[in-house]
Amino acid sequence: MNDNPTGIDQDAIRLEVERLRLEHGDLEAAIDALIAVGAPDQLQIQRLKKRKLALRDRIAFLEDQITPDIIA
Repeated sequence: MNDNPTGIDQDAIRLEVERLRLEHGDLEAAIDALIAVGAPDQLQIQRLKKRKLALRDRIAFLEDQITPDIIA
């Protein structure tokens, strides 16, 4: 595994982070809409929330890949 991604790798990671952020926002909007209309399908809402959390974790992981480690 490469600890110092090249510029191309960093660009690819940034694009992936942006895509994941958009998907995360879409999920948030979908969850809010289901809650607003009083959707009785709590299982669906829970699945969407779980996916949203997984996206947040993946975004954090990818951002760590492009942020240089600073050792004090």
